[in-house]
Amino acid sequence: MKTKRIGILILFVILNFGALGIGTYFMDNGPNDSWYLTLNKAPWTPPGWVFGAAWFSIMLCFSFFMMHFYDLFKSSKPFLILFGIQWVLNISWNLFFFNLQEIFVGLVVLLLLIIILFIILRISLRKGSYQSFLIAPYILWMMVAISLNAYIYINN
Repeated sequence: MKTKRIGILILFVILNFGALGIGTYFMDNGPNDSWYLTLNKAPWTPPGWVFGAAWFSIMLCFSFFMMHFYDLFKSSKPFLILFGIQWVLNISWNLFFFNLQEIFVGLVVLLLLIIILFIILRISLRKGSYQSFLIAPYILWMMVAISLNAYIYINN
């Protein structure tokens, strides 16, 4: 890997894991809050440790994805704008769902986020690169998150 690509990878690792850190800050005590603990949650809700492991893996894959596609699309403002929108949506879900307890708004945020991820995937697939599939864990996890959030919205 070239030195420049390593620098780009480090930048996206910082941005992506930084988003997780900011989201955690906005989440506050979310998963341990009495409000969340008393919600009727989906039977397929994973244990808490799965969320941390999943997000670590997702953001690592997404950082490699962005490193590769940054090289291809660095002159493409729309691609970088989509990354920025994804970044903001990822962070804001924690604020809306846990901190403000706005379950429906959280669901809308997740739906917008997965739309953005599919657009990013579509753009990357135009280049015909197998690296496009590094975004797959993120999309799959968003599908799980949407199902969990929707279940809570419908059943509470």
